Amino acid sequence: MEFNTLTVAIDAGVAVVTLNRPPVNAQNIELREEITRAFDLLSDHDDVACIVLTGAGKAFSAGADIRERPNLAGVAGAYGAHNRRVRESYYAVVECSKPIIAAINGPALGAGFGLVMASDIWVASEDAYVSMPEINVGLAGGVTFLQKVFSQSRARRMFYTGMKVSAQELYRLGLVEACLPADQLMPYCMEIARDIASKSPIAMRLAKEAARMTLLMPPRDAYRYEQGNTVALSKTEDSKEAQRAFLEKRAPVYTGR
Repeated sequence: MEFNTLTVAIDAGVAVVTLNRPPVNAQNIELREEITRAFDLLSDHDDVACIVLTGAGKAFSAGADIRERPNLAGVAGAYGAHNRRVRESYYAVVECSKPIIAAINGPALGAGFGLVMASDIWVASEDAYVSMPEINVGLAGGVTFLQKVFSQSRARRMFYTGMKVSAQELYRLGLVEACLPADQLMPYCMEIARDIASKSPIAMRLAKEAARMTLLMPPRDAYRYEQGNTVALSKTEDSKEAQRAFLEKRAPVYTGR
């Protein structure tokens, strides 16, 4: 996979996607289009079981490249195309069929924090922080997702003031799995990723789908949906192999069938 603003490295079932647009991985048209393309490709990549998303340098992503904003004014259709591009890059991450670990290696601001919130599992370095600073440049966006993650008070304070929330505070709130020294961030994330990659790929695909879809359903329907997944999985070769391996006290060998 060749890209100009990000890199993709695949090894032993784990893909590491690195936002790579110096100096702070600000999201312009090209980066957003490449995020969408990369996650669509990885979603269908049989050799990838889990994805780690991080940023190059000392920032995860500083959010939208504000330098593009003036070019949208007064051009018919420009804002519609821009907003669609932003939505699609976010939902390419949300809707990816593979679990995604956000390795938050530094500031994740605005749309950068959006990519974190689109991911399944969050891990942060000690010098990382998140914020939605749009209000500071006369804009307002992101409260939809803030209010799904934080309490009403904290979400609205962040939205109204652009306040920063440190990695330590994210850990205190139980929003990140760990708050680590920078040199320990990727090893920790890769350990989780390899654990995920060791599971049945067919079961993991349904697990990821269930984690996303059940959020949209009433509890009774969501529970019934998960039960249906379990019934379907019980008929697969992977399920039978997992149970045999458990009884025989050995590691399972999955085929994805």
